[in-house]
Amino acid sequence: MQKDGQWSLVYHLDQEGGGSVGVIHHLCGETKVSELDTVNADATETLMFLGLDDEDRCLMTERGTRAVTRQAAFPAVAHAAYAYPDHRQDRIWFVYDGDPKTGCDASVCGDQGSPVMVVDRDGANAEILKTLCVGKGHHVTAPLYPDQNHDGFSPKTYLSNLLSGSISVVGNDPADADSFLNVIKTIDLLEAGRDPDSQPGGDNNAFPHGMVYSPLTGRVYSLNNGYGTVAVIDPATDEIESRFELKVASNLLLSPDGRYVVGKGADRKSDPEHVVGRLSLVDVTTCEVVCALDLPDIYPSTYRFNPAGDRLYVTSAATGKGTQRDNIRKDLLQVYDATRFPRLELIREIEIGVADCGRRPIGFLANATGAAQRVFVPNPSEGTLTILAGEDDSPQVTLKISDRPIKEFSFSIWCTDISAC
Repeated sequence: MQKDGQWSLVYHLDQEGGGSVGVIHHLCGETKVSELDTVNADATETLMFLGLDDEDRCLMTERGTRAVTRQAAFPAVAHAAYAYPDHRQDRIWFVYDGDPKTGCDASVCGDQGSPVMVVDRDGANAEILKTLCVGKGHHVTAPLYPDQNHDGFSPKTYLSNLLSGSISVVGNDPADADSFLNVIKTIDLLEAGRDPDSQPGGDNNAFPHGMVYSPLTGRVYSLNNGYGTVAVIDPATDEIESRFELKVASNLLLSPDGRYVVGKGADRKSDPEHVVGRLSLVDVTTCEVVCALDLPDIYPSTYRFNPAGDRLYVTSAATGKGTQRDNIRKDLLQVYDATRFPRLELIREIEIGVADCGRRPIGFLANATGAAQRVFVPNPSEGTLTILAGEDDSPQVTLKISDRPIKEFSFSIWCTDISAC
């Protein structure tokens, strides 16, 4: 959050022995890092962290309930779920993976899948609207809203289900009581020719992970990792209308103009000594790959456009085994010129700290005009956070945030202005 040159950044650290929550406050030109006290007593594995209120108290809830409590200390076993904001509704969708093998959360959904919790956010206050039990495994969300060019459907949210191989379509129109926050359809992503052992309506090996909606075409694009394809879905019918191949991709990102789908992934099979990362651009008007850039010894961990939409930031992290992992670069931030699409033109490559883990996220602090004032990049293996100037990406400072290596760093998006987090 930011106000009159002041800003705060909240994050969760997953470490050996439990998690912790840290806060960075910037006030009067001084930046201060602090860590909340942690407690272990009387905590359960279903306890969930939503964020901090204006007094740096933890907003906590139990999965499957609608009660929200405020606590001065952070319960070390509390879960910090992946969170997807719906900017139109000032709403956040918190998603859970469930058991790694079954994809189910027995405490909330039994054997019917893993939950998604829908939370309305009002400043420091939280209202849990509903917990949905959808398909199995990790979920990715895509909110859909009609516009003047594509108005053949009501507001809805797509939720992909990794281990079920499906998409749950959830109504998101508060004026429609019958469909609001209810599953109104399930889209089966099965491709029988690529997956002959799976049956229609059952679990399959599509493994969807990566989904975007383009207002330019009025279509949803779902990456099916298991098949190496992208399903193109018409939200007016919630039916798959076509598919196209997209190899070496594990996620999707939409360009700010809605014209290009950006895939990122890594080839770990072709060379036993080297991982080759890849960034791909797909023109959604033709569904053709118009650019594919290989990145030797670089695993593109997380990629995001800056608030202005003119730069694409890509962090490196670790993947592969043995010599592959030894050779890979774990200390890079790449910046691409998004105004040159469909070319992938590297503006600069910046050496930062080490991420000897699989995921290194990126955060932005935007000013009133939408330009990035600061870029935040964690270095989990070193327990630090690098802050760069948003104008030229020059490193400003690297802050020590933990004395222990971090398994996973997560930004909290619970703040007054989501775009500033």
